[in-house]
Amino acid sequence: IRAEVRTLQRPRLWVALLLAALVNGATFCTFTYLAPLVTGVTGFGAAGVPVVLALFGIGSFAGVTAGGRLADRRPRAVLAVGGAALLVGWAAFALTASNAVATVGWVLVQGTLSFAVGSTLIAQVLYAAVEAPTLGGGFATAALNVGAAVGPWWGGLALAAGFGYRAPLWVSALLVAVAVLVGGAAEGMRRRAAGGAGRVPAPSS
Repeated sequence: IRAEVRTLQRPRLWVALLLAALVNGATFCTFTYLAPLVTGVTGFGAAGVPVVLALFGIGSFAGVTAGGRLADRRPRAVLAVGGAALLVGWAAFALTASNAVATVGWVLVQGTLSFAVGSTLIAQVLYAAVEAPTLGGGFATAALNVGAAVGPWWGGLALAAGFGYRAPLWVSALLVAVAVLVGGAAEGMRRRAAGGAGRVPAPSS
């Protein structure tokens, strides 16, 4: 147990856990309030809600499938491109939520991107905690659950403040924006550290 706890002190692991929580928080913030969004803003009837939820589920399946294929080979590309696309997608969804065609498209796209990025982050958590298989898996699950709780809570606060049914979309965009900033800063630090380690010291005179 002590060896696993020491492994869990690695900064790389905590960055991955934070990013997983933020992305999952964004995902479930919008998903939790998808029904009132599509009925109150887009104009779908109650019968359209299961269809929209099913589309999000199809996107989720596609995202997990894509993430499983790409998480090992090109994780940084998935996280960089997917994270940026998620941010743009949540903002664009918020701006076009009154359009039925756009809503259907964004539900499918954002479901795919959310789970592609999310599953890649979980893979990164497990790689960072490879020497702590028990606690690492538990921490990964806990990070997802924290995001799944905090995201809808913040979305609910935005709704209660009177910002309307588009508010959870903007909260999702904000959470992903924070994830992009944190991930970018962490990647910049990693590159600087790698560059410093690769330098050959100048010979002394």
